[in-house]
Amino acid sequence: MILIYAGIYKYWVMRVLIIDPVNGAAGDMITSALIDLGADSRIVMAAMESIVSKPEIERVDRAGISALYLKTNAPVVTRTLEEVVVRVMESGVTDHVKELAVRIFNRLNEGEFEVHGKEAHFHEVGADDAIADVIGACTALECLNVDAVFTLPVPLGKGYVKSAHGIYPVPAPATLTIIKNSGLLSKFPHPDVVEGELCTPTGAAILAEFSLGAVDHLPDGSVTSLGYGAGTRNPPDVPNILRAIIMETPGDLEFDTISILETNVDDVSGEIIAYTVSRLMDEGARDVSINPLIMKKGRPGSLIRIVCSSKDADRLTLVLVEELGTLGVREIPFVHRRIAERSIEEVDVRIDGGMYSCRVKLGKINGRIISFKVEFDDAAQCAKKSGLPLQKVISNIELAAREQIIGLGDMP
Repeated sequence: MILIYAGIYKYWVMRVLIIDPVNGAAGDMITSALIDLGADSRIVMAAMESIVSKPEIERVDRAGISALYLKTNAPVVTRTLEEVVVRVMESGVTDHVKELAVRIFNRLNEGEFEVHGKEAHFHEVGADDAIADVIGACTALECLNVDAVFTLPVPLGKGYVKSAHGIYPVPAPATLTIIKNSGLLSKFPHPDVVEGELCTPTGAAILAEFSLGAVDHLPDGSVTSLGYGAGTRNPPDVPNILRAIIMETPGDLEFDTISILETNVDDVSGEIIAYTVSRLMDEGARDVSINPLIMKKGRPGSLIRIVCSSKDADRLTLVLVEELGTLGVREIPFVHRRIAERSIEEVDVRIDGGMYSCRVKLGKINGRIISFKVEFDDAAQCAKKSGLPLQKVISNIELAAREQIIGLGDMP
C-alpha cells in the first residue's frame, strides 16, 4: 500500500491483483498468468523444481492472444493429505509459501471430504504436478507483493469429465463444493465453448485461498500490468486463458492485524470440542472453525482453526491447552487482513400477517454494498413466533432487505 501526498491531502493507493478466469482456472494457468504479470520466473520455476524435475514454460497463442503455457512433466501419483503436506514442507520455498500451500490443500481435502465422506480421496490433486502448481502459484503471489486479491466470476464448464472415480458431471463435485464454501462467483461458459472441465478443484482452491473476495466487475482505478496464462486446449474461437491484472485503486478498505491458531486433535469428544469453541468465542476469538481430518493410521480427527487479535493469541492458546490437552498449537502471526466496511441495518418485514423488525448485516467497499446477511437470531425468533419454517422466514427478510436498502448502493 502506497501513501501519496498531494498538497495538504494524503490518500492511500492499494496495489490490487484481479484474477479474471476468462475460460476457467487451473493451477498451471494461474501460475503462468502471474509469471506473465511480473512474478520472477526464476524464483517460481526454482520453487517448482523442488517438487518436479523439469517444469517447462513457453509462450503460445490462444485464439490470437499471446499467453504463457506451463508444463510440469510429472507422473500421476495418489497421495493422502498427510503425504502431500510432507511434500510441501520438504520443498525449497519460504515458510509463508508453505503455510499458504498447506491451507490450499486443506481446502481441497475439505471439498473431497464433503463429497466422498469419511475417507478423503487425493488422486489427481495429490500428484506432483498439482503440488508443483500450488507451490508455483503461491511463490508467484509472494513475488508480486500485492495488497489484496479479488476474483471475477469463474466459468465452471459443462458436460462430463473422466476422473479417478469414474465419469463425473462438470463441474466436478469437489470443485463445486470448494466454490460453495469460498464465496467465489461462478458463471456460464461462453456458448461456443465445447463440453469439458474449465475449473479444476486445484484451481478453485487456489482462487478461494488467494482471494479477499469476489467481484463482478473491475474496480475503479488504473491498470498497471497484465498477464495471461494458457490452458492446454486451444479452441479456435474462444481464448483458453486466465487473465491476471494489477490495478492501483483508492485504499478505502479498512485493515487490521490478526493471528491464526491451529491444532489437530483426535482423542477429544464432540461435547468437549463444542464447549471449547464456546469458551474460545467468550474469550475473544474472532472466529473458530472445526474441519474433519484423517490423521495418522487412518484415525479420524479435527483441525481447530482460530482467527483472533494478535494480542489475544497467548490467552487463547492457553484455552486450547487447558480444554483439549493439546501439546502443540501452530501460530501464523501478524496476518494482514483487509476488511470491508460493516454496518447493521433494520428492515421491517411482514411474515404470516405479523410485522417484525429484523437486523441485516451489510458489507461495503467504497460505499457500495457487496454482501448482506440476515442476523440468524432475529430470523429464528420470527420463525418461532410465526410458526413458519426458518428457511422461508430468511427468504422473506432477504426480500425485504433488497426492497428497503436498495437506495444505499448496488445490491449483490
